[in-house]
Amino acid sequence: MKFIISAKVLRTTLQSVLGIMNSSNTMPILDDFLFEINGENLTVKGSDLETTMSVVIPVDKADGEGVVAVPARLLLETLKTFTDIPVTFDINEEIFSVEIITQDGKYKFVGHDPLDFPEIPERENLSTLHINSDYLRNGLIKTIFAASTDDMRPVMTGVLVEMFEDSVNFVATDAHKLVRYTRKDVHADVESSFILPKKPVTHLKNILPNDVDVTIEYNESNVFFSYENVFISGRLISGKYPEYRAVIPANNPNVLEVDRSSFMLAIKRSSLFANQSTNQIRLEITGNEVVVSSEDLDFSNESKERLPCNYVGEEMVIGFNAKFFNEVLSYIDSDRIRMEMSTPNRAVLILPEEKDENEDILMMVMPIMTQ
Repeated sequence: MKFIISAKVLRTTLQSVLGIMNSSNTMPILDDFLFEINGENLTVKGSDLETTMSVVIPVDKADGEGVVAVPARLLLETLKTFTDIPVTFDINEEIFSVEIITQDGKYKFVGHDPLDFPEIPERENLSTLHINSDYLRNGLIKTIFAASTDDMRPVMTGVLVEMFEDSVNFVATDAHKLVRYTRKDVHADVESSFILPKKPVTHLKNILPNDVDVTIEYNESNVFFSYENVFISGRLISGKYPEYRAVIPANNPNVLEVDRSSFMLAIKRSSLFANQSTNQIRLEITGNEVVVSSEDLDFSNESKERLPCNYVGEEMVIGFNAKFFNEVLSYIDSDRIRMEMSTPNRAVLILPEEKDENEDILMMVMPIMTQ
């Protein structure tokens, strides 16, 4: 089989697919792209066994149909050296040889048997959800950072997606912080939930285009995303997600309102003087100011900074891990944030003051005991 395609178009596609693949594999075939010519279209696939991505792109000209596995990095590094020129691929499917032909040169290498490439899971007993790519990307971006990195608790390493008749939730937690992102303008026919692994979540949030319809199909073990010319399948995390609603405090009479940017900078400065093993900062909150402080007794370091705020409630001293706290604040878009608290040893809710009427985001941080 033979086909002609723009080097730039193919390079861009391969770079996108490469993101789903591992840098090192125990199976050599996983170091390959799968090329399949069907009519005037080229389908490029990549896989890490758990997740598979395929992209369909038109070619300028095709002669014959077929499929072959080609070494990913050799091909991509070669294409990076070309400008936006047409390149011809001449493939011998019997011996899996691949020849790239340009106006000035020829480059030849050996591919592999496509039969060794992982197959996409069977699409059986599927439920379907349609969601705008902007909503999906926001849900993934604003939650995946809070997922656990502890492989001993795999269900907490992914993002929980909960679907209801009038909304969809994206949830992630690592027991130190928790995020729930809700879209109220996405509707599911059947109430259900699944847990997305971190890798497809991370890749999707990086490649999703703006304002396109994304179809999500899923069953008990797999999920399938499709939009435009892209298709991604992935194995879901099995198991029951923790009952996260039980740890969200309901009665929080102490409410602090403060400028988010100024608060973040004060916490960042204070963390520089904190004990580097605990990253502990203290917040002393009164009616119209919050004092951000830290100390490291081992090196005689300390800091104290005052910020104006609006506060209703009892005076409070509460401690946090500065890294977790600022990480949560960095994923809030609002200029001002609202902190709802009860006691210094209970979880604190952090909410944006300004938000889209169809969007709701709740972030929660666990405090640490002050010294």
